[in-house]
This record gives sequence, structure tokens and C-alpha cells, in this order.
Amino acid sequence: MCVLVTLLSCLALSGAAILELVREQTGTAGFFVGLGLALLPVAPLMAAFRWLGRAAPLPWSRLLFCAGWGACTAALIAIVANNFATEWIASAATDPSAADQLGSVAIAPVVEEIAKAAALLLVFTFRRRHFTGPADGLVIAGFTATGFAFTENILYLGNAFGEDLHSGTSVLDSMTAATFFVRIMLSPFAHPLFTALTGLGLGAAARSVRRPVRTGLPLLGLALAMAAHALWNSSSGLGAYGFYIVYGCVMVPAFAALVWLAVRLRRGQLRTVARELRVYAGAGWLGPAEVPALASVPARSLARALARSAGGRPAARAVAAYTADAAALALLRDEARCGGPRRAVDFADRERELLERLWRGRAAAGPALARAAVMEELYAAPPVRATAVGRPPVPVPVPVPVPVPVARRPVPAPMSVPVPVPAPRRSGPCPGATSAGPASPRPYVLPGGGGVR
Repeated sequence: MCVLVTLLSCLALSGAAILELVREQTGTAGFFVGLGLALLPVAPLMAAFRWLGRAAPLPWSRLLFCAGWGACTAALIAIVANNFATEWIASAATDPSAADQLGSVAIAPVVEEIAKAAALLLVFTFRRRHFTGPADGLVIAGFTATGFAFTENILYLGNAFGEDLHSGTSVLDSMTAATFFVRIMLSPFAHPLFTALTGLGLGAAARSVRRPVRTGLPLLGLALAMAAHALWNSSSGLGAYGFYIVYGCVMVPAFAALVWLAVRLRRGQLRTVARELRVYAGAGWLGPAEVPALASVPARSLARALARSAGGRPAARAVAAYTADAAALALLRDEARCGGPRRAVDFADRERELLERLWRGRAAAGPALARAAVMEELYAAPPVRATAVGRPPVPVPVPVPVPVPVARRPVPAPMSVPVPVPAPRRSGPCPGATSAGPASPRPYVLPGGGGVR
């Protein structure tokens, strides 16, 4: 709680400071013009990164914290440090005119990427359960960098508008239009692309048990982010066509590769959800129709819509929470079964917590997910009996083990045998692994002996 209060206070103070600092540099009119223009790419970028993380959705509170950190704290650190470094270089160099170019290539990438990476490191350290792999690192980095780019765009666009206002330039030939075209139209993905490299490194480290890998991968990702950022900042000084060469030969291919990787990671998470939840469905914790629905993003959306039409917003929120908990449970089991860094005790405690929430929410969310699976043709509806004319058909019941709650506690106590976790032999995911096996952790056995043996 103390850490949370400290971080929120830091965000509030840095937000007030960066607001006044940017307004002072751009002027009041430039500030509001820059604010309005800088807002345009924020919603599409956040929606894109949220879509990438829909397989195992992270809490909005974490994502908004990261966006706020990028927009307030990281931006404040970057502006103050960059200004100080540029002034120091200008006073020490024999050619003061080169101070800005040297600062943008050598100082700004280092300071800005470290400031943004601090948000990822905070989530990795204090909310480790929300950092399960490269996909989570990519999403968290995207929100952080989007917030940072938002504040930086206000500064650049506001300054450009101030120059145009002072010189009386027309709109089409103005600095504001040129800045808007380069920063908002051509390269809104620049900062997210750089910081995503750090996020991928931290996410890969989250799956490793070897200390050199857990330390080296984040540092490698951060170094690549700094190098890409420095190359992008130096493109304007590489001649008349330097910007277009770097943009077309480096930035666009790198962005396309990042999109391909992000989609691949998303599909891999959905496959993991389907594979791991089958074990819990076999033990009776989930219905057989729920698993294909939980492993399909369209089916999840349809289930929320069905729940909202029947029970309003609370029902839709219950389905959303149920799907998030089920995905977290699947990724937790996959990490433990593959020898992830979280040990058997951590796995058992977290598994019990998630199973308790699933147990309480199944009555509200299960029917909507099952119906969505049937409507999306992911699960065949049970056959119907032949009935008399005029009577509705009666579905033939499918024998599914139904959990029976134990008196005075919704979830049974853990098994007396410790949950087996394999020895840490590898650091990555297990794409070819199957369901429960001799070396995989078993879910809790339901009352009545319905668990997987």
C-alpha cells in the first residue's frame, strides 16, 4: 500500500510539473493546439495494443498507470535531463551549433528509453503475476510509450504553432502542418516500436530460470531500443534523403516485423489457453463448451454481449472477469509446467486464488460462454430427443462432472501431495507440450474424486 501511494503521488506531482513546463515552453495557445493534435493517435494506438493483449487481458489499472508514467514521469525526466545535457554540451563543445544534434543522438535515446523502461521494471517487480511473457511486455511497453509520445507531441506541435503564429505563415506551408505530418501521420509508432524491444526482453526474461538470461535479455532489449532510437533521431542529419531512407529501409520493416511477432504471440497465448484449460475442464472446473469459447476472442466478445443483453453491465463485467481469470490460470499452469521461475508454492497459492474466483463466477459467466461457443460453431450443441408434436425439443444431457461445493468453503483444500513442478531445464514456452502428464502440475481434485489422476 505504501508503494502504491508513493507511485501515485509521484505521478500526480510529475503530471503537474510537466503540464506547467510544457505550457511555459509552448505558450498557452500552442499548448492547447498541441494537446488537441497530440490526442489524435492516442486512442488508436491504445486500442491496437489492447487488442494484442486480449488473449490474456491485463487490468486497466496497470495499463493506465504505465501510460501515465510515460506521459508524466518519464516525459519530465527526459525533458529536464535532455535540456541539462544539451546546455552542458553547448558550453563545453567548440561548436555550440552541433549541441542539439549531438544531444538528440547520444543523450536523448539513452535518457528517454531508461525513463520509459522504469515503468516496465516497476510492473515486473511489484506485479510479477501480470508479466507472464513477451506478449505482456509488448502491451505494457506500448502503453508506456504511447503516453510518452503524447506529451512529446504536445511539446513539438505547440512549439511549431508558436513559430507559425510569430511568423504569420500560412497553414499549408506551416511548421505545424509539417510536424503533424511527420510525427502524427508518418511515425506515431516510433516510440512504441523502440520501447517494445525493452518489453520483449523483459517478457522473455520472465520465462527464464537462469540468472544470466534474466539479466541479459532486458539489457539487450534496452540497448536495441536505444540504438533504434538513436538511428531514428540521426536520420535528419544524414543528408537530404536520410530521413526517407531510414524510414523506408528500417522503420517500416521493423514495424512490420513487430506486428507479425505480436500477432504470433497473441495466437500462441490463445493456443496455450485452449491446451491448459482442457485439464481443468476434465476435472470439472469448467464446462466442455467453455474452453473453446475462452480460447476465442470473438466468442468472448459475443459472450459479453449476450450477458449484457440478459443482465446488463454487471453481467458483462462478470464474463470479462471470468475470461481474464481463466486465461491467467492457463498461463500460470503453462509456466509452472515448463519449469518457469515461479515455484510450486507460488503456483499452488495463485492457482487456488484463481480457482476460487472461477468457482464463484461460473454460474454467471458459464452459460453465456457456452452459448457463444455454440453460436460461433466452436462446440456442437447436444443432440435432442424426439418429442411429441407441439412440445419443444429437450436436449439430451451430456455427462459432465459437476463440482459439488464443500460446506463452509467454496473451494476444496489443496491436495496433501505437493504440486509437482519440473526441474528448470529450459527458459521458453513449451509449444509442443500436451495436457496433464507425469511432469506437469495437477489441478485441485474436486470433491467426490472428479479430478485428473
